[in-house]
Amino acid sequence: MNKEEIIYLIKDGSIGIFKIKSLLCNMNTVDIAEILQELDREKIIQIFRILPKAIASDIFAYIDSKHQQMIIEALTDTEIGEIINKLFVDDAVDFIEEMPANVVRRVLKSVPPEKRKLINQILQYPDDSAGSLMTTEYVALYKDDTVQEAFDTIRSTGLNKETIYNCYVIQKDRLLVGVISAKTLMLARPQQHIGEIMDTYVVFANTTDDQESIADQFQKYGFLAMPVVDKEQRLVGIITVDDIVDVIVEESTEDIEKMAALVPSDDPYLKTSIFQHAKNRFLWMLILMLSATITGTIISSFEEGLMVLPILMSFIPMLMNTGGIAGSQSSTLIVRGMAVGEIGLRDIVIVLWKELRVGILCGLGLGLVNFVRVYVMNDKNIMLCLTITLSLFCTILMAKTVGSVLPIFAKRLKIDPAIMSAPLLTTIVDAVSLIIYFSIAKLIFKL
Repeated sequence: MNKEEIIYLIKDGSIGIFKIKSLLCNMNTVDIAEILQELDREKIIQIFRILPKAIASDIFAYIDSKHQQMIIEALTDTEIGEIINKLFVDDAVDFIEEMPANVVRRVLKSVPPEKRKLINQILQYPDDSAGSLMTTEYVALYKDDTVQEAFDTIRSTGLNKETIYNCYVIQKDRLLVGVISAKTLMLARPQQHIGEIMDTYVVFANTTDDQESIADQFQKYGFLAMPVVDKEQRLVGIITVDDIVDVIVEESTEDIEKMAALVPSDDPYLKTSIFQHAKNRFLWMLILMLSATITGTIISSFEEGLMVLPILMSFIPMLMNTGGIAGSQSSTLIVRGMAVGEIGLRDIVIVLWKELRVGILCGLGLGLVNFVRVYVMNDKNIMLCLTITLSLFCTILMAKTVGSVLPIFAKRLKIDPAIMSAPLLTTIVDAVSLIIYFSIAKLIFKL
């Protein structure tokens, strides 16, 4: 039975609550969470209460903040404590960060003191830092432990840890000295010491490192988890790949929204109000509208020339659109290359030289096609053909150059390159393309 059928049967009331429990307990927790979010409040609370506490806690971590708040408000303090205590610390922190103050106070009051201390510790780290992403539920071993002792430790504590695929080796003061995989442990002899077989080259993050740089490290090394240390190199937690996937999605969404001249939003599209949508879009629309004053001024300054040769006006949209597309193509590739670590600040000369050659090829190809088109459609006016073709070639060359260099300059100035890729690029390319066009027209037609 698929999810849609189960949702229909629950809404229809065709099956009893215990039959629902039997069906759900055999499903993946992510799928159960999706089913619950399609139901009304009464059904959600009813089903959530009859599920085993371990399954309910797993489901709770995958439910959106709106439904999490709904569930918390319906539970007793004891039930809240049971749910939150079974959550991994990073999931509990993610939940608390989304809740209003009154819900947070009630939740923290309901959890055991030790768990509350860990939650408060992580909440103190800056947003989007390694410290705010990490969990403190990891397996720690000592150099002098034997492999047999390591397995005993994993068996006794591993059930409540986020991962046991990698174990972290520490000294008495929690100084991180190595890492060892479950595979290495399983292939080693029981009496070997951890210090003999551990990997002493450990890639780690500091608590204040930015989450985007952490995501780059995960991608580079193919990690399932990464240790996090404080200023004294003491192990304080780990970041797991499931949290990094969320970071990658978040960062990619933010870049796409900025490239489309939108103020980034934390809420899904369908759950964002029309007023919030309008607010997110209005600012950049206003900036771009006002920036059009520049292009209007440039056109006005050439008004006499346009009156003498009005045919020139009809080619302005084509030049501006082609320049905009050419610039956007380059900037999109550069922003993407910088995001995945393919392009760095030191590559600016290589990027510029490559895009110049690309611009020349595109300009020559489009210029040739445009020359023939203008020649055929405008009574074989060679001077007009030459004006439009040269303007198009120079505009494409300029747009490719600006589109490739602007994001790199932004990065050097510690500005998000995505901001440069659409709103500012459009304004610059439009203005400069008009200056190029009118300058060439004045030169050729002696205006």
